[in-house]
Amino acid sequence: MRDETEVVHLGRKPHSNYGVVNPPVLHASTVLFPTLAALEAAHDPAPPGERKVVYGRRGTPTSWAIGDAIAGLEGGFDTLLTPSGLAAAAVALIAFLKAGDHLLMVDTAYGPTRTLCEGILKRFGVETTYYDPTMGARIEGLIRPTTRVIYLESPGSLTFEVQDVPAIVEVARAHDIVTIMDNTWASPYFFRPFDHGVDVSVQAATKYIVGHSDAMMGAVTANERHWKTLMAGHGDLGQFAGADDMYLAQRGVRTLAVRLERHQSNGLALARWLEGRPEVRRVLHPGLPQDPGHQLWKRDFKGASGLFGVVLHPQERAALAAMLDGLKLFGMGYSWGGYESLVIPGQVRHARSAVPWTEDGTLLRFHAGLEHIDDLIADLDAGFARLKAARA
Repeated sequence: MRDETEVVHLGRKPHSNYGVVNPPVLHASTVLFPTLAALEAAHDPAPPGERKVVYGRRGTPTSWAIGDAIAGLEGGFDTLLTPSGLAAAAVALIAFLKAGDHLLMVDTAYGPTRTLCEGILKRFGVETTYYDPTMGARIEGLIRPTTRVIYLESPGSLTFEVQDVPAIVEVARAHDIVTIMDNTWASPYFFRPFDHGVDVSVQAATKYIVGHSDAMMGAVTANERHWKTLMAGHGDLGQFAGADDMYLAQRGVRTLAVRLERHQSNGLALARWLEGRPEVRRVLHPGLPQDPGHQLWKRDFKGASGLFGVVLHPQERAALAAMLDGLKLFGMGYSWGGYESLVIPGQVRHARSAVPWTEDGTLLRFHAGLEHIDDLIADLDAGFARLKAARA
């Protein structure tokens, strides 16, 4: 099936649910067993192709439906759900690391993932080395005998560097190192990590999977080799998403294809328009031909999402506030991936160590929503007019 068809049908079995189109929403904690023998048998491994409902936190038909859809889209073996994207990253890292291990973390990782490395992982005896996202196969020079995980995020958070995922995966496999990739930016619709050899994929399903800014959820998918380790870590940490949030993710994934096509077209149109603005020093979007990561993006990705960055020439705070405070369609708020357009200033310098951020201009992160592109451009055009007036 084509990708557009898969997002509609994966994880759904209407004729197993009285013909109802959408999978049922089961709010479950306690699961009852009719006999002692049935209670004891519940802990035995399920027969091939079957699943058991033992306790709400261990999975229900509601979680399996959205999990199967995400795993199918990503090309992985199976998927586990968490209450947030950060929780998904934590589950993946903690499942495969222990005291004394060494972690190679991409320098452009999502900020809270970096905080996790410098906080919990460091306190528990895991050492982290941050690496240049553009180094590709040269990452082999950073590997130690204790290196257990290489963590990727492509494109990078805030600055959108594209990684050579197949090259890094090849090095990791040669050293029997687990690769974990944050695939939130592209979603599985525009990038299938397991087709490129990644072992574990992490997503903030809060973003494009849910797609409506009304639920928080994380998803962790593994290949068959690493599934049991991931599942054990997930169970030990007690992570699980709520049934209503799972329902919203199920609903969201059905329109993933049409939404992302619009996010992509709006994002590219805005990026091209912003390139021509005199206030803009640089646009950070791998879909643009002049972007340093464009060739890797073109080779590995099927498309671009609506998230990208812009570096303005240095601006006084008052001028920047005049621009942003008056925007009508671009809201200022954290997260992204919903139907609405967003913009926030980005602070990068304190969040880089392997490759220092040297730009002195103002960084803005844009998320292009589903509005009409002419209205979005008009909103920004008026914003730049306010910025110019404030500077004058």
